Amino acid sequence: MASTSERQKVIRAACPHDCPDTCAMLVTVENGRAIMVRGDPDHPFTRGGLCVKVNNYEQRVYSPDRVLHPLKRSGPKGSGQFERVTWDAAMQMIRLSWTKIIDQYGPTAILPYSYLGTEGTLNGLNVGDAFFNKLGATISERTFCDSGSCTAYFMTIGPSPGMDPESFKYSKYIILWACNTISTNLHHWPFIAEAKKNGAKLVVIDPLKTRTAQEADWHISIRPGTDAALALGMMNVIIEQDLVDRDYVANYTLGFDELRDRVKAYPPEMVAKITGIPAQDIRTLACEYATTQPSVIRIGVAIERHAGGGQTVRATACLPALVGAWRHVGGGILQLPIWAFPIKWENLMRPDWIKPGTRVLNQWRLGSALTHDEQLDPPIKSLFVYNSNPVVVAPEQEKIVRGLEREDLFTVVSEQFLTDTARYADLVLPATTQLEQFDIMFSWGHLYLSLNQQAIEPLGEAVPNTELFRRLARTMSFDDRQWKRSDEEMALDALDWANPALQGISMDLLREKGWARLNVGTPETYAPHAKGDFLTPSGKCEFNASMAETLFCRCSVRAPTSSRRESGWIRCQPTSLPMNHRRPMHRSRPSTRSMSSHPRATRSSIRVMETCLLNCIMLGNSS
Repeated sequence: MASTSERQKVIRAACPHDCPDTCAMLVTVENGRAIMVRGDPDHPFTRGGLCVKVNNYEQRVYSPDRVLHPLKRSGPKGSGQFERVTWDAAMQMIRLSWTKIIDQYGPTAILPYSYLGTEGTLNGLNVGDAFFNKLGATISERTFCDSGSCTAYFMTIGPSPGMDPESFKYSKYIILWACNTISTNLHHWPFIAEAKKNGAKLVVIDPLKTRTAQEADWHISIRPGTDAALALGMMNVIIEQDLVDRDYVANYTLGFDELRDRVKAYPPEMVAKITGIPAQDIRTLACEYATTQPSVIRIGVAIERHAGGGQTVRATACLPALVGAWRHVGGGILQLPIWAFPIKWENLMRPDWIKPGTRVLNQWRLGSALTHDEQLDPPIKSLFVYNSNPVVVAPEQEKIVRGLEREDLFTVVSEQFLTDTARYADLVLPATTQLEQFDIMFSWGHLYLSLNQQAIEPLGEAVPNTELFRRLARTMSFDDRQWKRSDEEMALDALDWANPALQGISMDLLREKGWARLNVGTPETYAPHAKGDFLTPSGKCEFNASMAETLFCRCSVRAPTSSRRESGWIRCQPTSLPMNHRRPMHRSRPSTRSMSSHPRATRSSIRVMETCLLNCIMLGNSS
């Protein structure tokens, strides 16, 4: 709580959106009602700014269109006709329907569907995993965002937070690659602008002249989907012109000889034909990047949005080690700082409850699964949606709608509003907004842990996702401690408070201040790989990825039914560098276990990370 008075108080909160900035918020409450939401000016990264989606968030909370009570369908599917029912009646409907489905088809006929409608550690991506793992439902494989990127990044430098976003102000050469910072990561821009003021050169690589590109010293317009070729071409020039940091490469990398041989096939003239970038510009970019230290690359999520996108990240992640950029504060690469947060995802998700042989279904295939094009056995007979609106966000919209119209599909949607998906539900359950719930927030754009404190009582009969799954667990007679904990107890269980990254941080501090910077060093000193210390099996930046060398590895938890995972075997394509004809391996964020904030990981812990990664890459569900 920031301040109190007799009538008015200010509560510290944090934005729930799937955005790298995770803005600190101050909520003014008067007589139990939120009257204003503003940014926290004391937060070192977000500095009091909120985007247009959030700066009037209280209007969302009190919108007359909110779903505030359980609703049962009273008209045709898609008509939006509902009648109010009690929570007890809604839970009884779910129990009867699911029990009948499980008795006739088995639990894998039930499919959960969720993503990042809210990003909190407790109420976000993985809030329902433990329940559905216990139930034995089909595993919903989430590979919408950064799956290939995270896989490639891990294989190259491990689960490293990468460069501190605040250290950009010390960079001398900044490449924003597939990243429109001003529009999509606005609070990072002041640090880049400060670097520019101090003489840094800003290069933006993007097919379009975005708002960020307009502010660049050099905008390089690249042909979409050819970024890997550019990275290979840059490495070709760097090696051919002997701009390699040979000491760093010799001591802290693996596979340089293979890298050198691979990039010979990508001279600037060939890369120019592929990318549409003049050969001389490719030479200039490579030389400036290698010789202007500290240099940094910020990759956006867009960089993987094409076939071979993960392998593109493999190539770009090799560049900083090749030129020794990691030696310096302000040098390296920034992907997702989320890996710094020591969250014990297994405590939230309970992957140990997954039954061997449980089916895995990728969320991209929802439309085909619901219309029986996928020919699943058993078919999907019930869909449970939370934190998502698949009719709007998933591909094959026509198929999804057609599937949702099935009278034999029992659909439940937990939502704040009657969305396009909710209109097809048999039951709609009321969900709280961020002002009505407690959560602890990581960030994938900075290094601050935030506490979202409940500002007001839930409106109507809305409940947080945590409470929703407690009620579902009781409904299905699950008696585990998992669903007997309070939200604060869940938060305490969710983080590794003994981890060095959380030294000096406590729940009491977060309540008082609202946020705290992870104990990973200051922006003025943070250089995580100045002397190597990469969290890979070798402890080095792996140009030749050892985790990709294994041709086959045995699934330890389940044997999916799809052809590419037949009989439980995972085929891992061996590769030392990006090859666009190879199918990128998939992974969902967040990681199964965050280990990156340990100053040094033991070889045994790295082996655990490697094993977990390879299992999770292909099996998804972040579990």
